[in-house]
Amino acid sequence: MGRLSIQLAGVPLQNPVMPASGTAAYGQEMAQDLALDQLGAFVIKSTTQDPRAGNPAPTTAQTSGGWLNAIGLKNPGVTTVMTEKLPWLATHYPDLPVMGSIAGATFAEYVAVAQQVASAPNVKWLELNISCPNVERGGLVFGTDPHTVETLTRQVTDAVTKPVFVKLTPNVTDIVPIAQAAEAGGAAGLTLINTLTGLGYDLTTRKPLLAHGTGGLSGKAIHPLAVRMVHQVRRHTQLPIIGVGGVFTPEDVLEFYLAGANAVQIGAATYGNPTACVDIIDQLPAVMDRYHVASLQELIDSVQR
Repeated sequence: MGRLSIQLAGVPLQNPVMPASGTAAYGQEMAQDLALDQLGAFVIKSTTQDPRAGNPAPTTAQTSGGWLNAIGLKNPGVTTVMTEKLPWLATHYPDLPVMGSIAGATFAEYVAVAQQVASAPNVKWLELNISCPNVERGGLVFGTDPHTVETLTRQVTDAVTKPVFVKLTPNVTDIVPIAQAAEAGGAAGLTLINTLTGLGYDLTTRKPLLAHGTGGLSGKAIHPLAVRMVHQVRRHTQLPIIGVGGVFTPEDVLEFYLAGANAVQIGAATYGNPTACVDIIDQLPAVMDRYHVASLQELIDSVQR
């Protein structure tokens, strides 16, 4: 194994870096700027059963603290993902491990999409995006209630054979019971954190910056919060954790490792720099030298001890 290589829920990766779900769609756009096989893995955009048009524009806005977005799970639907998007990745990058992000409005939709996406040979894990309104519970977000998280995770893990990661929302009083519920439901790993709910105003129009009103805040401002939540969750579980939130430098990666992460996802950094993921991969060994880190796996082992 190389210095950057890791194992993630039994799958070997050449490095721990992958784009956060939604920030690189299904790969075609990112592939114009870099070779996707330089990544450790690729996370597809959250996919639902039927196509979704998403929210009206504007759906993104830059703020003093980072980016607000309210895309609204815009995606072409699972049939197109299975017949076009995942086959494109398999054809052009046959050795690239793919994490299939899935979303839904009901338990049945999550299970149905999970079964379809998990059937793709290049999908090595699923990631449940539980920051979605549950129409069966009057719009309560799936990821804010431990019982709902455990039930949903169990239904999905019972329906598929591939490892399931649960992506946790930070918009809760205490993230630890949510993580424990996902583990109780059979999760093979955890991804944290998703975006924090934020709001920005245009002083000229006196209206919100986003047509939807509120949106998810990503960027450098949320990194310390994400590190804190990874640290909290690590104290209560041995499951692999993917740290996500405000990773812009190799130092940010190592900080997640010290908090207890096993891999990282990069999102907002790619908005201003399309090659951010591979830039960080390339720079990581020199920064590891500076801080006397022989290998990432050694760092994982020492932190978890």
